[in-house]
Amino acid sequence: MRRAARHIFVRHRHNWIQLFRFGLVGGSGVIVNNIVFVLASKILGHRNDDIVFGIPFTEFNLRWQLVFSIIAFIVANLWNFQLNRTWTFNSAKHARWFKEYWPFMAVGFGAQIVTMLIETLFINPTSPLYQLLPPTIFTGESGFTNRFYWAHLIAIIITVPITFVLNKLWTFSAVRRKPDSAPVPMVAPVVAPELAAEDPEVAERTDLDGVAAPQTDPARRSTDARPRSTDHGPTGAADRNTPSAEPENPVTAGAEDAERG
Repeated sequence: MRRAARHIFVRHRHNWIQLFRFGLVGGSGVIVNNIVFVLASKILGHRNDDIVFGIPFTEFNLRWQLVFSIIAFIVANLWNFQLNRTWTFNSAKHARWFKEYWPFMAVGFGAQIVTMLIETLFINPTSPLYQLLPPTIFTGESGFTNRFYWAHLIAIIITVPITFVLNKLWTFSAVRRKPDSAPVPMVAPVVAPELAAEDPEVAERTDLDGVAAPQTDPARRSTDARPRSTDHGPTGAADRNTPSAEPENPVTAGAEDAERG
């Protein structure tokens, strides 16, 4: 049990942090969405159920409530996208702004269609969902009893989890891709041209491009330069027959000096 919990909460800690941040951004987006929705209805000076125009060849009408919802969606969508890009997923270094914005916009647009459908079901008296917001309580006399505001809030709560999953798997998928690992080039140390000109040894060990050539130990170079004798030639036989000089014994040398004296 502990191992499973560690696997879920420790190894996937980064994903949980992203989910928490996405939730905070989504919550702030809900606040921005509702604020813009209310401000748009106040500034434009129309009631939510006022008709903008009739939809041709149908008995339906476009009402100002949907116009306010679209305006609130655009503002909140930009708000959420920028915060998710720079803070939640930190994807600014992985993809261009427009490359991620259009998938985010597409997901948000689909969520907006679902939002408007849910709102219509809650505000249309002939809808089966209309009674979920009792008319005796949601009379519209104040902001807290306004049926349009509550229908809008319920639609946002339903669509937020859907947008999270789609954005995680599609919009910000560049963050989950691991960059291709390129091999590290082996570069020889570079020697400054002025140092090569001052030091003859450095100049000998430096090629024309200013890259230091592999250095060789002087003692090893002298050893390698000496001719090697073979055991099969006369020189090798002479070397084997030549007695090697033995170190002088200090005790014997002292006795010989005493006899001479």
